[in-house]
Amino acid sequence: MENTQVQQTYPKGITFEQVWAALMEDREQMNKMRNEFDRQNKEYNKRFGYMDNRFSEFVEYMISPNLTDKFIDLGLDFQTACRNFEVKDHKNKIYFEIDVLLQNGDVAMLVEIKTNLSIRYINEHINRIEKMRKYADLRGDKRSFIGAVAGIIVPSEVKQYALDNGFYFIEPSGEDFHITAPSGKPKEW
Repeated sequence: MENTQVQQTYPKGITFEQVWAALMEDREQMNKMRNEFDRQNKEYNKRFGYMDNRFSEFVEYMISPNLTDKFIDLGLDFQTACRNFEVKDHKNKIYFEIDVLLQNGDVAMLVEIKTNLSIRYINEHINRIEKMRKYADLRGDKRSFIGAVAGIIVPSEVKQYALDNGFYFIEPSGEDFHITAPSGKPKEW
């Protein structure tokens, strides 16, 4: 038997080399398409994130001016309200930002405001209040810290999670907003 190498042919006389070249060209096109998709997706996320941040700012501006008045109805008299309170303690490596900080001589309330409030954001807020407690302790500040969360779009289980964790819950109500106190006493840090 004679050993001959047979070149396999493909439909309509296409050779293996031609098929391989077409696959490599397709691969290159797919890589270009993937890179373009990634670029567009990054730009979309940047724009959407910007719009979401702007909407959150709108919610902050809507809620923060009247917070002190609303909390008086709940027995909490805060004399000052500070938006975008920031701590950058480089020495102790403590960094955080609070959307609204309400204060009086004995108690400070840290308020987190989100468009879409989630359990993850509530857990992050707990962590933020713990940082505030540590920061205050380092300075001899013995005030109690309590928390509140606000949201426009909030599933009922997220609202319940916030209340169960000792937070005041702030939500829109018509042209105004409503505050629900946690069941029992609010958690203090």
